[in-house]
Amino acid sequence: MIDYSKIPSPCYVIDEVRLRKNLELISSVKERSGAEIILAFKAFALWKTFPVIKEYIPYSTASSLSEARLAFEEMGNPAHTYAPVYTDKEFPEIAACSSHITFNSLNQFHHFEPFTKKLDRHISCGLRINPEFSDVETDLYNPCASGSRLGIVADLLGDTLPGGVEGLHFHTLCESSSFDLEKTLAVVEAKFGKYFPQIKWLNMGGGHLMTRKDYDVEHLISLLHSFRSRYPWLQVILEPGSAFAWQTGELVSTVLDIVENKNIKTAMLDVSFACHMPDCLEMPYKPAILGATDEIPGKPAYRMGGNSCLSGDFFGSWSFDRELQIGDRIVFLDMMHYTTVKTTMFNGISHPSIALWTKNGELNLLREFGYEDYKRRMN
Repeated sequence: MIDYSKIPSPCYVIDEVRLRKNLELISSVKERSGAEIILAFKAFALWKTFPVIKEYIPYSTASSLSEARLAFEEMGNPAHTYAPVYTDKEFPEIAACSSHITFNSLNQFHHFEPFTKKLDRHISCGLRINPEFSDVETDLYNPCASGSRLGIVADLLGDTLPGGVEGLHFHTLCESSSFDLEKTLAVVEAKFGKYFPQIKWLNMGGGHLMTRKDYDVEHLISLLHSFRSRYPWLQVILEPGSAFAWQTGELVSTVLDIVENKNIKTAMLDVSFACHMPDCLEMPYKPAILGATDEIPGKPAYRMGGNSCLSGDFFGSWSFDRELQIGDRIVFLDMMHYTTVKTTMFNGISHPSIALWTKNGELNLLREFGYEDYKRRMN
C-alpha cells in the first residue's frame, strides 16, 4: 500500500503491485482466449513502466508518429498503428516503426499503401470500419456517432476489398463490458462478415475494461473463443488502454487555501482539473477522493478548486469527516489512465511529478517538471 505521506505534492503515483495485478489478468485473457492483446498508448504511455509491462504484454498500438516511435524505441517492437489521417511528411517514419497500419478511409489507403510495397519488409495494411453502432452514451467519446469521421461505413465498400487489405479494424467501446462487445460484434458480422474470408486479422479496438471488478472476464473469453471457432483463420486483436492502468495509481495534491462564496466552500489545490484531470470536465465524471464521500447533509462539504485561471476549473462537492485545513492532502483515486497522457501546461501551471511506488514499498521518482519544460513547450 502506498504511503502517501512520502509522496511529493503534486504527483501522479503508480503502484507497481496493482499494475502487475492488472497485467496478470490481461495476460491470462490473452493466453486463454488466443487473442492478441496490445497496449493502447492513447490511454497510458508512461514509458518508464514499460519494463514491467513487457514482462506480460510485448506489443502496443499507436495513433501518431510519436506514439509509433515510442513503441519501436521503448517497447522494443513495431507498432500496430492507426491514425485518422496520415501526412506525406510523417508516413515514411511511421511505416519504419510499424508492423500493421490501418487506414481511416479508402482515399488514404490508396494514397499510402503503394509506399508500403516499396519497403524491404512486409507491413500488414488494414481499413478501419464503422459499424454505425455503439453503446457509448457520451458523443465526445462515441466513434460511431451520427456523421462520425472515423471509419468506413459498409455502404462505401463493394463486394471485394481492395487488393493489399489484410485486416479490418473497428473501435466502438469506451470503458465497456464484454456484453457491449458482443452486441457490436453481431453488427460487425452482419455488415462486414462477407469480407472476413478476404482478410487475415480483425482488430476489435479498445474500450475493453477487463480489469474492472464487475467485468465478466469469462464471458469475454467465451465470446472470443466462439468468434475464433467461426473464423479460425483470423488473428483477433484487442487494444485496451484503460484496462492496463485501471485503479493503479493516484494524483496526490495539497490544499493551499480555502475560499467561501454564497456558502460554498472551495478547497484550492496545487493541481488543476483543466490541466491535470481534463476528463473530469470533458466527460464529465466525478473522481473519488480518498477519505471523502459524495456530499452528506450535516458533514463538512467542499468543492475542489484547480489552480488555473479558467473559471470552470473546479469540481464538486465532496463531504469529509472533519473540516479541511490548509496543508491537508487530497488524494484523487484512479488517475493513471488518460490523465497522464492528456495533461497540458496551460497557464504555465506546474506539472505534477510522476512516481512509481515499487513492489518493495519504495518511492521511485520518475520525473519532475519545471520552468524549462514549459519554456521548451512554448518555443
